Order: sequence, then C-alpha cells, then structure tokens
Amino acid sequence: MEAKKSLFDNLQNFFGFDNFKGEQEEIITNILAGNDTFVIMPTGGGKSMCYQLPALMSEGTAIVISPLIALMKNQVDQLRAFGGTDSIAHFLNSSLTKADAARVKEDVLAGKTKLLYVAPESLTKQENVEFLRLNKVSFVAVDEAHCISEWGHDFRPEYRKIRQVISNIGENIPIIALTATATPKVQHDIQKNLQMNNATVFKSSFNRSNLFYEVRAKRNVLKEIIKFVKHNQGKSGIIYCLSRKKVEEVAEALSLNGVKALPYHAGLDAKVRADTQDKFLMEDVDVIVATIAFGMGIDKPDVRYVIHHDMPKSMEGYYQETGRAGRDGGEGVCVAFYSEKDIDKLQKFMKDKPVSEREIGTQILKEVIDYAESSACRRKQILHYFGEDFNDTTCNRMCDNCATERQYFDAEEHLHRALTLIKGLGEKFDDHHILCVLMGTDDPQVHFYEHHLIKEFGSGKEQGEDLWKSLLRQAMLDNYLSKDIDQYGLLHITEKGNEFIDNPHSIRLIMNKPIEASDDEDAEDGKGATGALDTQLLQMLKDQRKKLAKAKGLPPFVIFQDPSLEEMCTHYPITLDELKQISGVGAGKAAKFGAPFIELIKKYVEENDIDRPVDMVIKSAANKSALKVYIIQNIDRHLDLEDIASSKGLSYEDILREVESIVNSGTKLNLNYYINEVIDEDKQDEVFDYFKTAEDDSIESAMCELGEEDYTREEVQLMRVKFMSELGN
Repeated sequence: MEAKKSLFDNLQNFFGFDNFKGEQEEIITNILAGNDTFVIMPTGGGKSMCYQLPALMSEGTAIVISPLIALMKNQVDQLRAFGGTDSIAHFLNSSLTKADAARVKEDVLAGKTKLLYVAPESLTKQENVEFLRLNKVSFVAVDEAHCISEWGHDFRPEYRKIRQVISNIGENIPIIALTATATPKVQHDIQKNLQMNNATVFKSSFNRSNLFYEVRAKRNVLKEIIKFVKHNQGKSGIIYCLSRKKVEEVAEALSLNGVKALPYHAGLDAKVRADTQDKFLMEDVDVIVATIAFGMGIDKPDVRYVIHHDMPKSMEGYYQETGRAGRDGGEGVCVAFYSEKDIDKLQKFMKDKPVSEREIGTQILKEVIDYAESSACRRKQILHYFGEDFNDTTCNRMCDNCATERQYFDAEEHLHRALTLIKGLGEKFDDHHILCVLMGTDDPQVHFYEHHLIKEFGSGKEQGEDLWKSLLRQAMLDNYLSKDIDQYGLLHITEKGNEFIDNPHSIRLIMNKPIEASDDEDAEDGKGATGALDTQLLQMLKDQRKKLAKAKGLPPFVIFQDPSLEEMCTHYPITLDELKQISGVGAGKAAKFGAPFIELIKKYVEENDIDRPVDMVIKSAANKSALKVYIIQNIDRHLDLEDIASSKGLSYEDILREVESIVNSGTKLNLNYYINEVIDEDKQDEVFDYFKTAEDDSIESAMCELGEEDYTREEVQLMRVKFMSELGN
C-alpha cells in the first residue's frame, strides 16, 4: 500500500498527473520489482512514462536506448522542465561536442542523472561501455525495440548487439523493451534477441479509435495535398514522402501556397533538423514534410493529420507514422496516396538485397498492397496485422471503406471452393498461386507444379480476379485462413477454415472496388479547367474585357485571351494572387488589368452562393520555369532566338512558342534588337497597326488581311509578340 502511495505521489509531484493510463501502473511496478518487462503499446499510449517514472524512483541511472536523436532531445527537454534541473536527464550521441559529452559524463558519475539517453551506435563504443561500467545502472530501456527485428519496419543491425553490450556493462541488469508496432513474429524476435523470454509482457490494444483512415488513388497528388492542408489551415500535420527530393518539392509547394511548412530528412544538417523540430513544437511551423526512412520521433500531442504522399514499405511503418496523429485523443486524419508505381519503386529498392532479406521485404510490402487495395474495414486490417481481432461494426465509419456504401456478394460456395483447393494442394502455396489456378492464368510456377492440369484450373474465371482477391483477403481477416510470412506467405487453413469446409454456411463478403491510380500521377501543376464552364460568368467577363479594352484603346485579346477567361469560369479567382495562377495571366497582367475582373467574380460568387474549388489557390514551382528564366535572361543579353533555341536543343518554332507564352502571361520582353534585324521597319508598322484594330489575335486572319505573299508566319508571330508585350504588359 505504501509503495502504491509512493508511486502516485511521484506521478503527481513530478508529472502533475492524478492517474495512470491503461497498464502504466502495473508496468512500472513490474520494473521497480527488478523484472524484465516487454511493453507493446500503441503510439500515444504513454510508453515513455513506463520507464521515466521508475528511473526517477530507482537508485542509479537508467540507460534509455533510442534510435532517434530528435526524440531524445525532445524527451530530455521535457524531463528537465518537469524536474527543474538540467542534470536530471542527458543524452549521449553523435550530435554532442567533446566538451558537451564530458559534461554529461561528469553529471552521471556525480549521481545527478536519473536518465541517460543513448543512441545504439554510441552505446557500442568501447569508451562508453567502460564509462557506463563505473556507474550504478538501475535498468536499461530499449525504446523502438522493433528495430531489433528484421521483420520490423526499421531494422537496425546495431540493435542486434544491445544484449551483448548490456552484459558487458554489468550483471543482472533488468531490461524493459518498448515498441508501438510489433506483430507476433516481431515480438518473438525481440524477446529472443534480448534474451528476455521470461519477461512479463504487457500488450495494449492497437486500436486508435479517434483516427480516421483513408486511402486515395494517386492523381494530381501535390494538388490534392495542398487542397487538404488549406482546408485544415492552422492545424498541425506531418506529410511523409519516399525521397528527400520529394520532401523538398512538397515543402516548397506548400510554402509557395502560404502554408508554414518545412522539410525534415537525414540529409539536412543536424542543427537545421533540431531547429525545424523546435519550430514545429512551438507552432511556428504548421506542417513538417519528412522522409519515411527518417523517423520523426516528435512527441507532439495535437498533430491533426498525417499524409503519406507515397505508401510506406511496411504496415508497421504505416501504423507508427499514422499513430503520430491525434495523440491527445482528439481529431486525427490519416490519408495515404496509393499507386502501383510507388510499389514498383519500393520493389526496385529491394532488388540488390540478399535473397532472404528480399523475400522478407516482399512479404512485408505485400501486406501494404493488400491494405491499400482492399475494400474491407481499414481498422480491421491494421489490427489483424498486429494479431488482434476486431469487429468492424465498431469502426463507427472511421475509415473510408466503412464510411461509404459497399457491395456484398454471397460467398459460401466461393469460399468453400478456395479453401478446398488450398487444402487439396497441401497448404504449400501463396495467394498469388491460388489466384492463378482459379483464374486459369498461364503462370510458370503453375505449370511447374502441373496445376494447369487439375480440374480447378480456370474454374473461377467467370467470377473475375477482383472477387477472388477480395475473398482471399477477407478469409484471412476473418480467420478462415492464416498466412505464414516466415515461409514466403504460404496459406494455411485455420481450425475455423476446416470447420467451414466440413460444414459450410451462408456468408456475405465485401466486393472489392480496386483503387485505380492515374498514370499521370505527377501531373501536379494544377492548371487547366477542372469543372463545367460557367457560361453566364463567361459572358459577364467578356463584357468586362470589352469595356476595359474600349477605355484603354486596346483590342480585347490584349487584355485577356479567351482560354484565360474560360479558366476563370471554372476556378473563380477572387484575389490577385489567385488570378496570377490562371493560364496566360501571370503577375504583370494581373496587376495591370486584374482588379475589375476579380471584383466582378467575387460579387458573382457571393450572389450565386458558389462553392469555389480550393485548387484555384495552388501555385506550383513548375519545372518549366527554368527554361523561361533562361530565355528571358538571354533575350536581355540580346542573343539571337536561333542561338537560344540551339543551346537548349529546341527548334525555332519551340522558342517562339515559349516566348509567346512568357509575353501572354504578362512579362514584358524587348525583342526589338532581333526584330529590327529580321523585319524591315515598314512591315513592322503595318503589322502593328493591323493588330491595333483586329477582332482577334489570329495569325491566319492577319496573314489573310496583310497578304500571304508579303509576310511569313514567323514575321507575323514575332510582331504579335512585340504588340502584346508593348501594349498588354
């Protein structure tokens, strides 16, 4: 009783909490009793408290092994804030200077430090092992313990050496291993490697009921992300990308669109990463864009959304990364963009690895594909992966699949056929092989085993591949089948499956709606019409253009061309910034002619209660801009257009098109140096005067009027550029 009171007093005095969360009290009591302890608890469940409090209550220093420098710094700062003294917690890793490291060791030796955070790489250094031997170590906490297992999502070879190092530091040091993501296979691997098979295991439910899970087809992904973030303005979010290059690109696009976003990946300087993390925690930055490979390790409770620009390579990675949303129990939206191209990229990454590692990686990746492509409850799939059964009726429409209307099919006969086939083939094949047999696919492995000769070959062709894929996935989710990922994903019939074979009964399963990602997944610049044309507004804009043209003594096409007006009728820009994003407008024209147009559109939107598409405000740092900048710079240097074209491997026609595009978007170009060389003055005046009174800017009309035998198309085109540049910009 006294010990229990002391536990609660320490919880209250140090952390300011009145009650423990979940199994924290039992876990801490077990550690204080000197027992090995294995904690499997989802992100946000309060894992760090499980070793922080017993460390503060124990004699000596607790060593916390963590792979994330970011997380170490974050936790040390929090402990110092609670404890009121800097020496209470320290970290020892590669980010410290020699002087800093010496100061840390001094505090530890003086008995002032209760928790010492160490990176696995630092722990294995002989000098650190010798130093730690000089101290009383209360226990060792291995955080992110899934890193030990090659079946985990973040395998680190240094973690495999931890047991050996602990034995070198001292005898009978209790170990607490903690992870937020461990399948039964990974759990076994961790215990075996740390030689803690007799540890007390505490496993919490992996269900995060406040998180909404959604998978979207990868179309115009950058545009979709910016729309989502703008809809959630002011909320904290994390966006994960597969590559550093994509991280930089997404962060830049968000910044361009007025979002406070910063990139975060291993290629950045350690100080920059630390500053970025602090800005996120202090809410100077709303969005962090990070690589999947580089764990964030940021203990921020109010992250409101996590977006995966690319699917991660494992369900553990996905679960842990999505788990950073809504840790305070509040809103947490998890959106992942899926395309087969991403999966192809991940498979290419594995191609150079040893065969066994490649097999493991392939099985782990297959689970991600099944999750993304399935129409079953997302939550049920996640929890099943971690060895937990879940009744999808309690999902409460908290995933995209449960929130939408689904089509079911009577699966009794089909399930019986599939299970009987698997059993008949000796439970020695994976789902791909079974699918090939049922569909009658001409597959080399099917032929090798002569399964193209059995009566079941092609028997399921009529039902279609989607039905069988869906059936096999749900048969696993509902425990009629199990998958042996150790053995290349072979399917085995469970006890429940065998009962069904003997006594089939009526069963309804969900028909799969495959996710179809567009091939054009990187068509991200967000321009071009995206909705039906508003003809009423178009007429009003044309009238406005006519009015302005008359007042300025210009032809209407000089102000805005028809395609620009049409785009305004689908996007409804109501600020100059938004107007600049319309094709053929740009900053120059927006400033010169834009005000009456956005005023008109704003009034029209309000009067007609129009729900504007947010895509409008999306600005992109288009890759094409580099060529435009190059052309402008070289025209300023008075280079001939032919020379500019050949230096970029372009034709003269291509360069003219680019020059027109630059001018039509509102940038003034002085081409007189070139035009004076190729067109005589009288001709120039004649074409210029023609365009002043022309109905439209058509080159065909101009040549017809001016006489095709007197002018070449290029001459008229060049003069149109001069005319638009001088009068329109």
